[in-house]
Amino acid sequence: MGIAIVLIVIVAASLLFHFVSPWWLTPIASNWGQMDDMLTLTLVITGGFFVVLNLFLVYTLLRYRHRDGHRAAYQPDNRKLERRLIVATTFGIVALLAPGLFVYAEYVRPPSDAMVIEVLGQQWQWRYRFPGENGKLGFVDPRFVTGANPFGLDPADAAGEDDILVTPSEVHLPLGRSVKVLLRSHDVLHDFYVPPFRARMNIVPGMVTSFWFTPTKTGRYEVLCAQLCGVGHYNMRGYVVVEEPAAFESWLKAQPTFAASMRPAPASSAGGAETLVARGQALAQSRGCVACHSVDGSAGVGPTWKGLFGKTETLADGSTARVDEAFLKGEIREPQTRLVKGFPPVMPKLDLSDEDVAALVDYIRSKAQ
Repeated sequence: MGIAIVLIVIVAASLLFHFVSPWWLTPIASNWGQMDDMLTLTLVITGGFFVVLNLFLVYTLLRYRHRDGHRAAYQPDNRKLERRLIVATTFGIVALLAPGLFVYAEYVRPPSDAMVIEVLGQQWQWRYRFPGENGKLGFVDPRFVTGANPFGLDPADAAGEDDILVTPSEVHLPLGRSVKVLLRSHDVLHDFYVPPFRARMNIVPGMVTSFWFTPTKTGRYEVLCAQLCGVGHYNMRGYVVVEEPAAFESWLKAQPTFAASMRPAPASSAGGAETLVARGQALAQSRGCVACHSVDGSAGVGPTWKGLFGKTETLADGSTARVDEAFLKGEIREPQTRLVKGFPPVMPKLDLSDEDVAALVDYIRSKAQ
């Protein structure tokens, strides 16, 4: 009797929690209301099975409970009951899977007039690429990937010269226009996920995956990586800004093309300290440094840059070192040679010029206070 009461309480509490729970989906901001419908269908079917099975168990506990002089009859099999269960579970599985297959087929089949954007995932940052005026994305290959060319665009491919590159983790999209998203990874498995869009897709190394959606509400929406991709996974975030088409076009025109990004940076003037710091800040964004190193003192995968310059750090081997220009240059060039105590050895070796390293050091120095 006690077990039957407990099961009834569990069923009632589960149903009550579902209806009064404060954790609901964020308001939808795209055309994929079908995703919400699929979730509702899943909850109804699985919830229905949960309630029926538990109440059936309560019935059997009460109906066939032990009583003096009564003994449950042993029945090795019941073909009629088995057939009913097979039919019921088959219909349940079909009802769960079949609608989702139709929705997924539509999800990966974009409209012919959809604009194209490429998303490049890399521990632990997002980059984006738009076609230029020619309407085509340039050819990419891993052998062309360098610190100055993180997308791996072929410098000899004229079609890629006008590709528009967005290296900060914020990208803009026009309201009401269908967007085909192409996804690539430079390293491990990632997942591009914007909860209000109900849109997500795994990014598999060596493959180009895709999906499409149409933004329906203006706003600034957070991008998450929904696949565990390393110790900095929690910090692999960005933003999608949905705005009116005119504002989007103005923003897009202000972004650099591949050809412009490959031009040598102008030499700093005598009074160009601020320019060098700005260049270091841009490098920190484009090379993904800010994914691990905060500039406001908050904890991250690596040491925060706030107050770092001039500080004495304890290293993993127990020794100490003062964070000066030479120390920072050595850490940037050979990040695995000396490890700061309390932080994992995950910093990659970056292909940076001497001028880039100097700019990064100046930017870190500017955060000393």
